[in-house]
Amino acid sequence: MRSGTESLWAALGGDPALVDRVEYGGVSGLLPARLPVMDLARATVAVCGLAAVEHAGAAGPVRVDDGAVATAFVSERHLRMDGRAPVSFAPLSRFWRAADGWVRTHANYPHHRAALLAALDADGSAKAVAEAVGARTAAEVEEAVYAAGGLAVAVRTPAAWAAHPQGREVAARPLLTRERVDDAPARRRAGGPPRVLDLTRVIAGPVATRTLALLGADVLRIDPPGRPELADQHADGDVGKRTAALDLDRPSDRRSFDELLDAADVLVTGYRPGALERYGLERPGLVTARLSAWGDHGPWGGRRGFDSLVQAATGIAVTEGSEEEPGALPAQALDHGTGYLLAAAVLRSLTERERDGGGRLVRLSLARTGHWLAHGLPRYDPGRYVAESDGPLGRLRHAVSPVAYEGGPAGWSRPPGVAGADRAAWLRA
Repeated sequence: MRSGTESLWAALGGDPALVDRVEYGGVSGLLPARLPVMDLARATVAVCGLAAVEHAGAAGPVRVDDGAVATAFVSERHLRMDGRAPVSFAPLSRFWRAADGWVRTHANYPHHRAALLAALDADGSAKAVAEAVGARTAAEVEEAVYAAGGLAVAVRTPAAWAAHPQGREVAARPLLTRERVDDAPARRRAGGPPRVLDLTRVIAGPVATRTLALLGADVLRIDPPGRPELADQHADGDVGKRTAALDLDRPSDRRSFDELLDAADVLVTGYRPGALERYGLERPGLVTARLSAWGDHGPWGGRRGFDSLVQAATGIAVTEGSEEEPGALPAQALDHGTGYLLAAAVLRSLTERERDGGGRLVRLSLARTGHWLAHGLPRYDPGRYVAESDGPLGRLRHAVSPVAYEGGPAGWSRPPGVAGADRAAWLRA
């Protein structure tokens, strides 16, 4: 249970002795999947708790309740606004059958929906989109929609993703990176809460910043005026924060933003790599956390993406699907897990900065979290628990016994024989 927590805490540069402070409990068997989703969820929440108590100087244990963790990982599904359930995915955000496989699209935002329809030369009906996708290969749809500014990926097997240039790039990179970028003194005001400027959208970034708000940070989220967050995403992701609209291309708004950034302790961004570079966001002593879908490197380094698309491209949808169609994880676990991991990385960076100064840069991606889920966590492998032996019935493959103890038998002393062929007598002593 603790292997995931230990590896994450090591990646964050934390004191190994603190891992012993985590206490696990709650209902078991939640978030069932072929991949170890609950292990990922438990570990990311655990290290976030460890980073929180370390930063606060608290002495008590970190309690990780599986029920609370599993519920939080589907927080957007539990949301109700005056009794109304949220809209998780728009009608055109789904799997579509292409000429040679499957495609996953994301069209929750109006501008992404418009780009998708333009790329496919389709009206807004599901029938028209299905026909347009079905007439092309999955790769053709992927490239056409991306070129139009939309979001679609071909569904790949794990092997196909491992052979893809971006898949190889993701596999070669660490789960997260943390680096000291300057030697400026600590920026935090004496006795004041850390100020967090939030430039993120959808789930992963908002999960991180709402967690920082829970832990006492003053979090201010900034969105462009013409593209506000979807109402349901805002209600779920912006609890504990304040939100404002600024157009960074307008001089007066840019001055206001620069003043906010000059006084901030933390900047969290969730836009595609390179999208915000022209605004000059670097400040001495600032903790900057950059979140992206595919990472900063490789041919997809500058592409947009969401949890559902990363699942589809990286082979997770195939792993969780059936012979008939792709599937999905029981939660948007790449989003939520990366969000808690991002919050932990920010807290650890603040702790280090308060000790010895210096700005920090943290980078995470949904694709790297997905790689860790698929390859970095222990998975149930039934092959480890079966044995083969030769006997009267031929080559027999069977489950090993779960009853074991130090010095006990490793297996049965004899295979099953032909039914009824033995003498009705005891073996001689």
